[in-house]
Amino acid sequence: MTEYNPFPAPSRDLCGAMHVHRRLLNESMTYRAQRARIENRALQYETGRRASVRSGVVTIPVVVHVVHNPRTPAQNIGDAQIHSQIDVLNRDFRAANPDVSRVPDAWKPLVADIEVEFALATVDPHGAPTGGIVRAETDRTGFDSHDAVKAAASGGADPWPSDQYLNLWVCQLGEGLLGYAQFPGGPPQTDGVVILHSAFGTTGTAAAPYNGGRTATHEIGHWLDLFHIWGDDDGACSNDDRVADTPNQANSNVGKPAFPHVTCNNGPNGDMFMNYMDYVDDDSMFMFTRGQRERINACLEGTRASFLVAHQAAPATPAAPAPETRPVEAQTPGYVAQDADVERLLHDTERLTREALTDIHDALGLVGHRFGG
Repeated sequence: MTEYNPFPAPSRDLCGAMHVHRRLLNESMTYRAQRARIENRALQYETGRRASVRSGVVTIPVVVHVVHNPRTPAQNIGDAQIHSQIDVLNRDFRAANPDVSRVPDAWKPLVADIEVEFALATVDPHGAPTGGIVRAETDRTGFDSHDAVKAAASGGADPWPSDQYLNLWVCQLGEGLLGYAQFPGGPPQTDGVVILHSAFGTTGTAAAPYNGGRTATHEIGHWLDLFHIWGDDDGACSNDDRVADTPNQANSNVGKPAFPHVTCNNGPNGDMFMNYMDYVDDDSMFMFTRGQRERINACLEGTRASFLVAHQAAPATPAAPAPETRPVEAQTPGYVAQDADVERLLHDTERLTREALTDIHDALGLVGHRFGG
């Protein structure tokens, strides 16, 4: 007897990020200008003309908007399912996932710890305590990649400030979509990631073969400016993901490919189909590369610098003692305080803030010049 599955997997493993990207390129001159600047910056990091200065792990606050139709109770996923997804993200982005051991020997030296972690928000935009989970009822039966889920007015849930939180919307998606993300540089009111509820986390409604939490890993990769590993050129072998250490490949891979799978004359090792930015089943993807980390660094020190600045500005240690309780030697003439780390963090924070403001100012200047003609 075949067991009934109330949450069947989509017939296609489809990510809608490129649909959103192309739509915004067609609709928004500002987005085109921003994307040009973002690509220029990423190229500088890839070619070594600019080096990353961030050190240590950055933690990104996350808010999960569970948008559910009361007529389908399963859409209102439980807290345990949400926490299971955060756990997966924190393993995958730190190269701490057990299945990373399955990376072929040829590519083991390329495996990268992205040094990014995720945590459900503990403070909401108004400064009140929160668990980082928002639940919103909808009368819609499902959503697509046109962002209706991202606004209460269209049956979804409004985002929290996208320069302070990674917004994740979990809902029922149609059109065979597992999820989609908005690349950096897009409108702040739609910035974030959308995931099908049955492809989110590892428990609850999560359904095989997408019950490993890797859809969110893939989509957040886009949110941090990674493209699909095959370059979305429909098998032409003429475009790639703009990362030097990922082999050019003809198209997406699905299911559980056997190594090596050679396309685009990329032998002997073939496609890096086990990369998180391909389309294989959750249990067949398990790595980011060093080149992808550099591209993410360019994003975190550029368009998404607000997360890095907030992380560096947050106190990592207890505040310094009050003057009357400071050590005697600190009050002695000629004493040099051991505050190099604090000074460095302040310097980096100021620099990253200036760079982010300059990027925004220059992009707006490009748009204004274009309109002024």
